[in-house]
Order: sequence, then structure tokens, then C-alpha cells
Amino acid sequence: MKMEPLPSSKHGMSISFLHNYSSLLYSNTDFLLKPIFLRGFSGSFHLVLLFVLTISWVSKKFRAGYSEGPKERFKNTRSLYYKLTLICCLGVSAFSLVLCLLNYFYWYRNGWSEEGVVTLLDLALRTLAWAAVCVYLRAPSFNSGETKYPFLLRVWWGFYLSISGYSLIVDIVLYREHVHFSLQYFVSDVVSLVMGMFFCYVGFFVKNKGEDTLIEEPLLNGDSSATNEAESNKPTGGETLTPYSTAGIFSILTFSWMGSLIAAGNKKTLDIEDVPQLASSESVVGAFPTFRNKLLAECGTNKGVTTLKLVKVLISTAWKEILLTAFLAMVYTLATYVGPYLIDTFVQYLNGRRDFKSEGYVLVSVFFTAKLAECISQRHWFFRVQQVGIRVRAVLVTMVYNKGLTLSCQSKQGHTSGEIINFMAVDAERVGDFTWYMHDPWMVLVQVAIALLILYKNLGLASVAAFVATILVMLANFPLGKLQEKFQDKIMESKDRRMKATSEILRNMRILKLQGWEMKFLSRITELRNTESGWLKKFVYTWAMTSFVFWGAPTFVSVVTFCACMLMGIPLESGKILSALATFRILQEPIYSLPDTISMIVQTKVSLDRIASFLRLDDLPSDVIERLPRGGTDTTIEIVDGNFSWDLSSPNPTLKDINFKVQNGMRVAVCGTVGSGKSSLLSCILGEVPKISGIIKLCGTKAYVAQSPWIQSGKIEENILFGKAMDREKYERVLEACSLKKDLEILSFGDQTVIGERGINLSGGQKQRIQIARALYQDADIYLFDDPFSAVDAHTGSHLFKECLLGLLSSKTVVYVTHQVEFLPAADLILVMKDGRITQAGKYDDILNSGTDFMELVGAHKKALSALDSAEGGSVSKSTSTRKEVGNMASTNEVVEKQENKDNQDGKADDIVGSKGQIIQEEEREKGKVGFSVYWKYITMAYRGALVPFILLAQVLFQVLQIGSNYWMAWATSASQDVKPAVDNSTIIIVYVALAIGSSLCILVRATFLQMAGYKTATLLFNKMHECIFRAPMSFFDATPSGRILNRASTDQSAVDLNIASQTGAVAFSMIQLLGIIAVMSQVAWQVFIIFIPVIATCIWYQQYYISSGRELARLVGVCKAPVIQHFAETISGSTTIRSFDEESRFSETSMRLTDAYTRPKFHIAGAMEWLCFRLDMLSSITFAFSLFFLVSIPVGVIDPGIAGLAVTYGLNLNMLQAWVIWNICQLENKIISVERILQYTCIPSEPPLVTEENRPDHSWPSHGEVDIRDLQVRYAPHMPFVLRGLTCTLPGGMKTGIVGRTGNGKSTLIQTLFRIVEPTAGQIMIDGINISLIGLHDLRSRLSIIPQDPTMFEGTVRTNLDPLEEYADEQIWEALDKCQLGDEIRKKEGKLDSTVIENGENWSMGQRQLVCLGRVLLKKSKVLVLDEATASVDTATDNLIQETLQQHFSNCTIITIAHRITSVIDSDMVLLLNNGLIEEYDSPTRLLENKSSSFAQLVAEYTVRSSSGF
Repeated sequence: MKMEPLPSSKHGMSISFLHNYSSLLYSNTDFLLKPIFLRGFSGSFHLVLLFVLTISWVSKKFRAGYSEGPKERFKNTRSLYYKLTLICCLGVSAFSLVLCLLNYFYWYRNGWSEEGVVTLLDLALRTLAWAAVCVYLRAPSFNSGETKYPFLLRVWWGFYLSISGYSLIVDIVLYREHVHFSLQYFVSDVVSLVMGMFFCYVGFFVKNKGEDTLIEEPLLNGDSSATNEAESNKPTGGETLTPYSTAGIFSILTFSWMGSLIAAGNKKTLDIEDVPQLASSESVVGAFPTFRNKLLAECGTNKGVTTLKLVKVLISTAWKEILLTAFLAMVYTLATYVGPYLIDTFVQYLNGRRDFKSEGYVLVSVFFTAKLAECISQRHWFFRVQQVGIRVRAVLVTMVYNKGLTLSCQSKQGHTSGEIINFMAVDAERVGDFTWYMHDPWMVLVQVAIALLILYKNLGLASVAAFVATILVMLANFPLGKLQEKFQDKIMESKDRRMKATSEILRNMRILKLQGWEMKFLSRITELRNTESGWLKKFVYTWAMTSFVFWGAPTFVSVVTFCACMLMGIPLESGKILSALATFRILQEPIYSLPDTISMIVQTKVSLDRIASFLRLDDLPSDVIERLPRGGTDTTIEIVDGNFSWDLSSPNPTLKDINFKVQNGMRVAVCGTVGSGKSSLLSCILGEVPKISGIIKLCGTKAYVAQSPWIQSGKIEENILFGKAMDREKYERVLEACSLKKDLEILSFGDQTVIGERGINLSGGQKQRIQIARALYQDADIYLFDDPFSAVDAHTGSHLFKECLLGLLSSKTVVYVTHQVEFLPAADLILVMKDGRITQAGKYDDILNSGTDFMELVGAHKKALSALDSAEGGSVSKSTSTRKEVGNMASTNEVVEKQENKDNQDGKADDIVGSKGQIIQEEEREKGKVGFSVYWKYITMAYRGALVPFILLAQVLFQVLQIGSNYWMAWATSASQDVKPAVDNSTIIIVYVALAIGSSLCILVRATFLQMAGYKTATLLFNKMHECIFRAPMSFFDATPSGRILNRASTDQSAVDLNIASQTGAVAFSMIQLLGIIAVMSQVAWQVFIIFIPVIATCIWYQQYYISSGRELARLVGVCKAPVIQHFAETISGSTTIRSFDEESRFSETSMRLTDAYTRPKFHIAGAMEWLCFRLDMLSSITFAFSLFFLVSIPVGVIDPGIAGLAVTYGLNLNMLQAWVIWNICQLENKIISVERILQYTCIPSEPPLVTEENRPDHSWPSHGEVDIRDLQVRYAPHMPFVLRGLTCTLPGGMKTGIVGRTGNGKSTLIQTLFRIVEPTAGQIMIDGINISLIGLHDLRSRLSIIPQDPTMFEGTVRTNLDPLEEYADEQIWEALDKCQLGDEIRKKEGKLDSTVIENGENWSMGQRQLVCLGRVLLKKSKVLVLDEATASVDTATDNLIQETLQQHFSNCTIITIAHRITSVIDSDMVLLLNNGLIEEYDSPTRLLENKSSSFAQLVAEYTVRSSSGF
């Protein structure tokens, strides 16, 4: 049926409707046969139905109130043909709508009649009534309890069938009587009858099987597998493969394969489990091996990797997709130019010049086909391009990751972990994004060439002027592009520096808080940010200029072209001008995207250069170690004339003339003073230190325990198994040997407890023991221990040594570094190191008498012991009976303690557990819609939103002037040569130029203001977020992996800096443009609105339907990105440990798995976006075709052809714009999540104020240093048990108090409460009569000093490490350094106080770092000094040195020591023994030792037994 009521020529019926049937039909009942009666009757019937449905719906609403239950639906929908029924109802509604519109146009053209009006009303009511039936069927209240459709519907369907039947019979009767009537009635009645029969069949004959189980609402796109909510909780994403890999051709063309996921997202919040797996060709696991092999084939070695070769390999891995997308891009380009090419013909047609009969309809169908081709090719081009991008990104990330695993230490020093993470998070991402722009360079040429051809056809030689103008505009872009590139580079550099500082600060936040330095470090970050935002400002203003040039471009080109026409005397006709305008508008796209493309090419080149240069770095040389075959020799380690240096360029090597040989099963101890090269010796056995000369031979597998523990975030069990299969028996043995059993009982999840980042929720000793357990479980041949016993208390230390080294590892080769002399006698070989040389080697007794270095160490130890003996009054070692007793005591003690400890938690570990469970919670992501408040906050943040109205006004003016100038051209010029134009040519051009200049100015204003507001907002958000993070309490950092904070400071902040302002602008601008187009089109034919409104409604519905999935997928991308980065950061920091266990391949696999988890939502987001755009494009193409149809159908002369042509010109852009509006809205929804995530961190509850003005202590406080603790109760969170359960005691001023107790009894918690890292729940602490809870945190923390457990140094210089607040003169700093014995060491360095300290102070030994911490305290000269296991990681000699320094310089201060070595508290004035959060004993050490049954006496006895006997 054509789109107008048609004559049926076969029977020679006339087309008109007869108004005078009366001449034929006389009788009274004849009116029953009249169409007007039939239509009226049918219409009133439909009206009744509509009314009844509305009433029933309203009453249901009232009855149900607002307590809607879950959406219920027929379980056995198939038996009720539910879906088919729904589709048929929709079909009837749509069919009636089409007839209604056709009738309307027909009557509109041929004059109205009564019958016309009635028929029209009937069709309109039908449309509404059937639509209402659809809604009724979809409504949640439509219940599945019944076995049939509702009674009301079935009655209605019965009536509908009878009316349709009756009407059809009337049609047949009239046809028989040869009465003229419209064919459309006949068609309409046949359709109605068929539908009525189907409905009656469904309503009366189909029964449900009576299963009235309720299920979720079915999916819109035929996914009948919608299962129960209960079942949908199973992780499906894990097993299901993406439908894309099995989709048919139609499904791929229309993106229907995405339907199931989008429908699922519409019902529930999507989780990563709901996102299907990728096919192996898409996943990095499948793609990476081919990429790596090609790269190796192309480059040979790492050194050979150049940017060019890297690009070549990337292209060769995806060449098929690249060719396919190139073809699609070409099709798209050609299809877009069909419109402009045909516009002139179309205007001539409207003007009455017709070449053949149905030329109008042919034109419309060509327009429509071109639109379809354009739409399909563009959607698939975009999707395929993203597919390539995702794959490229994944292989690059994996490449960078694998490189990070094998980097030599030398290369690593050049790049901090922050920079390396940026290669992964930023550079690989950017290379992946580049695929969007991949085809733009050649497409610009094609588009410009075609445009010039069309212009030449229309305007002849004036097209040359257009060409020149286009070239000029493009050239104007290059200097701007260059500037942008420069600024972008600078932004990246400064961002790297800022991220590096931020990650270091987050790692060491506890120290900063304890020292009261956090605000100083915040100002450092702010300074770095100020440099960055300086470049950012330049960048955004250059961007504003670029955007001005390009929005002005089409106007500029058209002004030049039309002026040229005037000068050359080429006649301007409206058709040709419109064709030219449409061409300019399409030309605008390549010109627009050119700056983007150029800057993208530039950025991508920078990123590829960075990645290639990173891949070129030196790996660890694999030939350092000679591997001997197992079983062939008895030697396990041999070094001959070894010279090694961390820095090959420095003149003196780290290790010199190393010679030693270790037989199978030997125990080798390495000792020496701080900084003598002990750890380096172990590293060179691992092959980590570059070799200058010499030979290392190794036989067998190795396991390594580092000095500072490296723990992965994850379960404790995973950390111990470390990739090996679970062997229960062995596992239990290992736990027993490392005395972890007790700790695991304390933790409420046992070995399933999730450890926070860097083991944040474990105490130092627990981390160290887990590390030892990991090594033991590996069952290697060679064990290397880097002083692991220092971090644990004396009792645990000796237990570990006995059980592990002498027990489980008795048959293995063990090399251990130790500072505890008591562990030396058990060794078969002792190596004494000094200044990088082995000065003595041999057994304990042999070397004790042969040299001075060893004597010094042992002497220091003896001295410490003698202090103990004198305190105890006589040596204990004489009586062996004591030893036995102590042994028994210890074991019974443990049993008792185990019982008690069931309900007590490790002082550190209890931030973790409790009702909420694990410390590391899943990253919080907002669910559902991004709140309006987020947009509002963002828009009104800068200048209270004052710029927003100006920006909008400028855009509206631009749009009005733009349309005005085109309207002016269309109206003022004539449609063909024989008609005289309304005004003369010069006026036309002058007015046009004036309008063009006005519109360009508006663009300039808009671009500048927009970037101004965006820049200001970014700065405000940054400052707010960082202010909040730095003021957050310590508990926030314990529970938040730093990856999450860094992600917000880098990725999200970047989005706010560079994208979100333009994106918000784009939404507003594209909407204004769309409104402009709609206004122009309806100007010509307001009837277009009839179809516009339903189409726009459908578009909005689609967008709403899509957005819930789109938004959650975007959030999932954000949430899945952090684990990739965090895993990478962990790998870099633990690469030595990973390599020593030979676990590189497993870590690489984990990284690939995490990358795939990030790729999955990313791939599906691309699919979902195209799914939506494809549907929107289709709708707008139909709208466009409809309006063309309308224009073709109206008689000549009704509409000015020029103006009609203008409407078509604008209409050509309709689908692009409509999709652009929706796309922008969705993009903004996805991007604004970054703002939402940053705002989340601006609401962290902060610590108490840093300074309380009304309660400031005077400058001399604390003058005496008396600490008075009253009924102190502390717990880490409201739902957790108390750690300190009511302490009351007074630590006298000016005296030394030692706090002792087994791990997990609250020692650290007491110290944290003293510094108010944790606030007391009840009770108070007074220092010199002032309640510390009432004064400001900085006032408190700056007056107390602490030497923390983990010595920390920051990147910078020695000076900034000792005095970050810049409060002291150089002389004072030197004095402090001399006091802590570092002065000479630092004078040797060329930089003196400005010698560099690298990240984490890695270029200083542990002991030296500890001495720097001592230096800080000496500078500060506080009255109260806290030592938190401060001497755990130094040898006994350095320990004694520290103790002497303290005694000398802090003689009249209050010193509070938490100690593992009894020697460090034995000379205290008082000892406080904590057990289970309560004070067990508090007295002077001498008194406590006199009472042999005191717990303290037992601890001391244990220590002396261990030390004097050796093993």
C-alpha cells in the first residue's frame, strides 16, 4: 500500500469517497452500512475501552498504595503467547497511527468532510486504546495468578473480532453492489479481523498450565531465559562467553547480541559477574603471546625496540580489523556526501522541474538508503575500532608489566614505581584510545576531495576559493597543535612528579601524622600541583582558541566562497547555495576533528616513545649466576673473586673481593655493622646486583626472606602458599614452626583474613613470620634470610630460629644475616663484613680470637648482657635447673595465653575484624543514577555558577546567527536562474558576512568562559579532596588501599582537568543545536512534529533503558582498574622476592587475568554504546525520510522551495545530531562519575582540629614530662572489642619507662593513643596536668618525639629528611648528625646535606635510616620521647650506640620504650608489663627481678638462657 489512499485500477473504482450513497441505498437500516456509522461505532467502542483501562489502572494504584511488590509475570508465558500478544497489540496501535497520518494528509490536501473527521477520530482512538492495552499488559500489577488473560481483555477481544468481522462483511457487500469506497477501509478491516481472530484464540482457547510461580519481568529482546533472582546471584560472568562470539550476521549488524546484558542491567545493578567473558581472540591471554613473538622476531633483543618497530608489530596484530574499519570509514564518507550532492536536484524538483514521473519518491528512497548505509557503516566502524583499541591497550599493559618484573635495579633507580605505573595507567590507555583517530588522517583528504567535487559541480571555479580557505583554516591549526603538544608534555611530566610524591606520602602517612608533618607535605603536593595547573591553564586556553578556529571554520569557508562567486559573477541560486552549505557543514567535521587528531597523534607518539624507551631499559643480566645441575656437586653456593656494584658507574664497588664456598646443608651466618654490605651479599647470591667481575655458582632452587617484609594484599593463606598447591600437613607444620597458629586464632577469619595493602593490618612481627612461612612452604634447596628475627620479640625470635633454621631446614643450605650475636654459634660458617669486604670467615670460636671486627660485635653484645646480669644480681646461666623451669614455664604460659588470647586481639590487627568483617572493604561504588546534586555541585563550583548563563547565552546566540545567516541565503537568492532574486548580490554578501562575524565572536566568548570555569572547578576539587585526605584519621588509610586514593588523584583528576568541562559544554551545545534544527524543520512543515514527538519519546525511552547498564559498566571499569594498578605496584615493590622464588610467570598470568577483568566491561560498554546509537540512528533516519515524503507529497508552490531545501539541509544532520546529543549525555553520565568519586573523598570525616585556639599549651610544655594515664580504654571501632581495657598508671617525668609484653597485648595501641592516632574511648591521658584530648593535634604531636618501628626516609635530600618543616639552621643539623654518628658518613658524600635520598630511602641501609630517625629526634629535643621497637633492625653495636646517645642527650627526659630486646628496657627506671590490654606489673626492673615468679623475671630468664647458650 502506498502512502496515500489508492485507487484500485483493476475494478475501475474512482478514488473519491462518495458522500451520496443515498442514491443507491434507500432503506432506514442503510445507515448501518455507511462508513461514517461503522467508524463512529468503532471509535466510541475504543473510547469506552480506554476509559475502563484508565479506571482499572487508577483503582489498582490506589489499592496497591505505593507498596509495589516485585515485578511479577506469567511463569509460563510461552503457553499464553504473552510476547506475541504484546507485539500484536503494538502492531495494531502502530498500524492505526500510520493510517491516521495518511488520512490526515489526504484530507488536508483534498478538503475535509464529516466522514473524514470521524474516520480520523476513530483511528486516533484506536492508536491510543491499543497502546493502553500494551501498557496494561506490561504493568507490574498484571498478575500471573490466573490461568487466563483478564476477563476484561477477553471480552474486549471478542467485541473487537465481531466489529472487525461486521465491517469486513459491509466492505464485501458494498463491493458487490459496486459502491465506490476506499481501499484502505478494506485493508484495515482485513488486518483487524486477522488480529481479532488471533486475540480470541489466545484469550479463550489457550490455558496456562497453572504454574503460578512468580518470576522477574521478561526481557524486552526475547531473552526467555530470565531466571529467578535467586538463580541470578550465581556468578554467570565467570562461565558465560560473550554472545558476540557466537552471534549471527543479523545480530552483529544490529548489535542485538548486547540485548541480554542491557536487559539484565535494567533489572538489577550489574556486577562484574554479570559481564560475560571475552572470546580468546579478544582477551589478552589469547592475544599477548602472538604479540610478544612478533615483537621478538622484529626487534631481536630489548635494546632493539624502537617506536617504529613497536607500531609495526601492533599493526600486524590487528591488520584485519584495521582494513575492515578503513573500508567502513570509506563507505561512511561516501554515504554522507549523497545528501549534499542531491539537494540541488531536490530544490529544483520542489520548484516544479521534474525529469520523470515519480522522481520525488526515487529521490526520497536514495536519501533514505544513503542514510541507512551511513548509519550502519559508522556504528560498525566505531565498534571495531574500539575493539582494536582495547586489545592494543591490554597487550601493552602486559608488556609493561612483564618488563617491570625483569628490570635491573640500575634501570629501576631511573624510574620510580609511580612513573612505571603511569606507563600502564596512562600511556597504554592513550595508545588504545588512539584507534578512534586511526583513519582520520587519510579520511580528511578523501572528505575534502569529495567536498570540492560537489562544490565544483555547483559553483564552478569558486570551489578553488573554498579549497584555499579550507587549507588556510587547517594550517591555522598547526601552531596551535604544536603548542598543545608542548603543554600536554609538560602536564604529564609535572603530573608524574606529583603522583610520585603522593604515593610516597600515602605509604608513609602514619609517620607524617606522628611527627605532625602532614600539612607541610600537603603544601609540597600543592606546590607540585601549582606547577601542573600552570601548564594546564595554558593548555585549556590554547584549546579554547583551537575550538574557536574550528567552530568558525565553515562560516569562514562559506564567506570566502560566496564572495568569490560574487566577484566571478557566478549566479547564486538557492539550490546550489544550500548544497554548498550542506557540503561546508560536512567539511566542518574533518576540520573539527583535525586538531583532535593531531593532538592525539602527538600524544600517542609521546606515549609510544615512553613505552618503547621503557622496554629498552636493561633487564637483570641472566648470566650473572652459573646454574649447576642438581646432584652433580656438593657445593650449593660458590663465589670466586666477586666484585659487585649497585651502580656500575661509581668508582668504588659495593662488594669487593668476595670469596666463599658453601657446601650442601651448611648454615652460614653473615654479620657486621650497619651499612657493611650484608644485604647486598644476599642480593648478589640472588643475582640482583650487577657483576663487575668474578664467578657465582648456584645449585638448586632458592627462597628468600627480605629484611622489610613484602606481603601481597590477599588472604594470609594465599601469601603462604604463594602459588603452590595446598598440602595440609606441610602447611600446618609450617604454621607451627613460624608460631602463626596463635595469631590466626586471634583473627576472626583465621588464615582467610584479607591482608590490607603492604600488610597494613598486621604487626611487623606477624608480617615477618608470614614471610618466613612463605619461604618454608616453598621447600627450596637454598634459603636466604635477611635478618628476619629482628622484627619479632625475643621469645618468638628464638622459637623461629630453633624451629625453622635448626628444625625444618636442618638439611637445607641456609644463609642468614643477623644482628643478634646469640644466633651466631649455631652457624657452620660465619662471614664478618665490613665496608663491602668479608673481613673474617670461619666458625664462632675460631674467629672470636682472630680479629677485631667480630670482637667488636660480640663485645657489644656481652656488654648488654652484663647489664642484664648486674640487674639480675648474678649470672643465671650457672644454674641449669632454672633453664628447665623456664622451659616449662614458657610452655604452660603459652597454653594459658592461648586461652586468654581467644578473645583478645592483636593491637594492630584489630582494626580489621568485627561485625563488618575484613579491613579492606570492596571499593565503594555508588549505585544507580548519578545524583543531580553531583552535576549541580560541579556546575556551580566555579564562581558559584556565574559563568554558566553567559556560556549558554553565547551558544544560543551563535545558533540563532548561524541559522539566521543560512535562512538569509536561502530566502534572498532565487530558486532558479529565470527568477529575479529579492535583493542584489552585494547586500546578500554584506549581511551574510556580518552574521558570520557575530556568530564567530559568540563562539570565542563561549569557548573562553567554558575553559575558565572548567579550570577553576578542577583546581577547587583538587584542593578540597587533598585537604580532606590529608586531614583524614589514620583508620581511613588503614582501610583504604592507596591504589584507590591514587586512582582518584590521577585518573579521575585528569578527567576533571581535561575532559569534563568540554563534555558538559558539549551536552548543552548539542541540545541547543538540535532544538535549532527542529525549529527550522517545523518552520517549513509543522506536521513533522507529529512524528517528531513519538520518535523523541522513543529515543528518550531507549536512552533510559540503556543508561542503567551503561552507567554500571562505566563504574565497573573504574572499579576494575584499581586492582590492575595495585597488583602492578605490589609486583614492582616485591620484584626481588618474586624473582627469588621464580614465580614471574604466575604473576604475569595474574596480571593478564586482572587486565581481562578490566577489558570485559570496557568491551561491553563499547557494544552497549553502539547498540543504543544504532537504534537512535534508525529512528532519526525514519523521521528524516518521513519529512522528505511530506515535502514531496505537497503540491507545487505551497512552500518556498529554498526554505524547504534549508529544512532538508538541516535534516541531513538530524540523525548525527540526535545521536550526538544522546551520546554526549551518556558520555557525561560516564565521565561525571569521576567528579562523584572525587566528591566522595571530600566528605571523609576528619581528625580533631590541629590547633585548638582556646586551649593552646604554652611554649615550654611539657616542661616536666610526667604522663598520667587514668582508666584508659581504647578500641579501634565501635563494633570491635577493647584493646586497652582500663589502664591507670603514672609514668614519672624525666625517667625511662620500658613497656614489655608479648605481641598483640596492646603496646603499640598505647603509643598510638598517646599521639592520638587512635582516640581514647574512655579515660584520659594527662601530660604535665594537661589533658591531651583537649589540645590541638599539632600542638600535641609536635611536642612529643618518636623513633618508629619502620625507619622511614622520604625522597629528597638529607636536609629535607631531618628537617622537613625547615625550622633549624645547618649547624644544628650537623650537630644532630654527629651525635647520631652519621656526620662523617654524610661529609664523605659530595652533596653533603643536599645528598639525594631516593624513593623510600632505598639507597641507605636499614640501620642508617634508623639513625636518621634518631637524628630527627635529636633535632626536635622533646621532653617526651617514644621508642617503638626502634632498635629492631640494627646490630647490637649500633643498638648500644643509640642507647648511649639517648642516655647522653635525653637524660632528663621521659623516655618510653617498647622493646623486643630485654636489654633495651633492663636499664629503665620503671617497667610496665602489659597482658591482654591490662597492666600486669608496673615497678622498677630490679624489684621485679627479685620476685622470681614475676612475669618480667621469666621473660628475662628466657632471654639470657637463649643468649648465653647459643644453639
